[in-house]
Amino acid sequence: MLDLQTVNSVFEIMSSRGDETVALHQVGGEWKPITSKAFYGRVRAVAAKLKSWGIGKGDRVALVSENRWEWAATDFAALAMGVVDVPLYQTLTPEQMGYMLRNSGAKAIFVSTKAQYLKVVAAGEIPSLEHVVVFDEGSFDGAESFAEIVKDSAALEQRDATFDAMVKEVKPEDLATIIYTSGTTGDPKGVMLTHGNLASNMRYSTEGFGIVQGDISISFLPLSHVTARHLDYALYGLKAVLAYCPKIDALTGAMKTVQPTIFLAVPRVYEKIRQSVEHKSTGMKKRILEWAVGRGKANRKKLLLGEEPKGLGWQLANKLVYSKIREAFGGRARIFIAGGAPLGMDSAEWFLDVGIRIFEGYGMTETSPVIARNMFDGYRIGTVGPIVPNMETRIAEDGELEVRGPAVFIGYWQNEEATKSEFTADGWFKTGDIGKIEDGFLSITDRKKELLKTSGGKMVAPQPIENKLKANSLVAQAALIGDKKKFISVLISPNFQTLESWAKQNGVATSDPKALASDPKVQQVYAEIVKKVNADLAHYEAIKKIGVVPEEWSVDGGELTPSMKLKRRVILEKYKSQIEKFYGE
Repeated sequence: MLDLQTVNSVFEIMSSRGDETVALHQVGGEWKPITSKAFYGRVRAVAAKLKSWGIGKGDRVALVSENRWEWAATDFAALAMGVVDVPLYQTLTPEQMGYMLRNSGAKAIFVSTKAQYLKVVAAGEIPSLEHVVVFDEGSFDGAESFAEIVKDSAALEQRDATFDAMVKEVKPEDLATIIYTSGTTGDPKGVMLTHGNLASNMRYSTEGFGIVQGDISISFLPLSHVTARHLDYALYGLKAVLAYCPKIDALTGAMKTVQPTIFLAVPRVYEKIRQSVEHKSTGMKKRILEWAVGRGKANRKKLLLGEEPKGLGWQLANKLVYSKIREAFGGRARIFIAGGAPLGMDSAEWFLDVGIRIFEGYGMTETSPVIARNMFDGYRIGTVGPIVPNMETRIAEDGELEVRGPAVFIGYWQNEEATKSEFTADGWFKTGDIGKIEDGFLSITDRKKELLKTSGGKMVAPQPIENKLKANSLVAQAALIGDKKKFISVLISPNFQTLESWAKQNGVATSDPKALASDPKVQQVYAEIVKKVNADLAHYEAIKKIGVVPEEWSVDGGELTPSMKLKRRVILEKYKSQIEKFYGE
């Protein structure tokens, strides 16, 4: 168990390893190591610069960057001084970024690229903002170079008693970070997390995974999201190595080269890997894959317990198929974690049947984040696992999960009204999720605010149905419609790469997304997918109308949050006329 009091405790562990490699980053396509003492020197250099600007305890410093060692160095430097960091998503518009910078009162912002720098410029007047720093090399009007800040950091690699004493002065109750929610149900709110909130959660969330010194993980999920940041902190505290991968399209190559032993991803990444495997399996390969998945299903009892079957059929399937799928993750991964959004049961079972137990967890920004997690000695498929030991839970009369404990946030930044509305009269935090606890395992069925209530009074949980649809490789995303309506409909965003391949094989002579979405053959294949899902649904849940949209929804397009959740309000507004046609006929 990690014995931590503050996030600075993590930095103390990470920076005390001398010449050991603690991180990897790419330079000219080659992975280069960063030693513990080199990281320490760079953090000291950034902290010295912040101090020279008059930035001190309680001041806010913003960060907007892909996953890079510079992000971590800036983060640790701010926290070492008691400064509050404000991580922002790279996908924010200038208007959104400006709002958060003004709302937080940030005195400085560190950005990764010219594109992010230009957003700051376009964000308008930000009275509190005095300094802009750019990680990439280049000349930027009014901005400072990060490379200049750390160019002499080698001279700061020896331990400094004054700096180390400052690191220890930060207390658990001190504010560590303000993380703005992604705004799926309203305007962004700044979640205030203390050092104690984050440290108390790290102390228990990784227990039971058997993470050891020398384990390696690729840091690619946005560090502006609390799940990725939390695990990175925990891994540094457990003396693992982090390989920073700034671009998602470089992940496949990174997995082959780095060969991580720990893999954390949002469910969509797992879904895409599964869809890629199925898409590439045609003819005889498809029959072999189906046979191998069937062998896994026949051995599911053992797989659920983490045992490897011994039968000849399993061994042959492992050699022909399972080992190849593991190679997609680098070949060495033994811990697979899914978080940030719900993992569909179909995907969980498929991976289990090919010998990969995905440990699904659950949490929120407001809970630092982990509330529950599956692990080696506490695993049940279809659940998000046992509650972490220092968190209390209860189920309200309407089914909403409520929690309390030392990891629960202290409130929303400058928003007492919103803070008050999120807690019960007796001090429990309302998660907004519908859940149930059986035999100590928590299951989340849906978001309370996203439940659809038909005009006939029937309640429909959209996420399980959407996940069933997404199990098909032709479906990238699906959004159920039907609140206050007579029946349930669905908008389907295709996986266009797979759809184009299907079109070529089935005589549809176009690759234009709009033409594909409106083609009768394409619409028929999606109707068959929906029909298959409908077969397992109650009558009132069954999907009556289908809309195939000509776009693949994305974070950049605004339909998805950075953790790949649907932005339902955006989708409802964007396809308003199409939805009206569903119910106007």
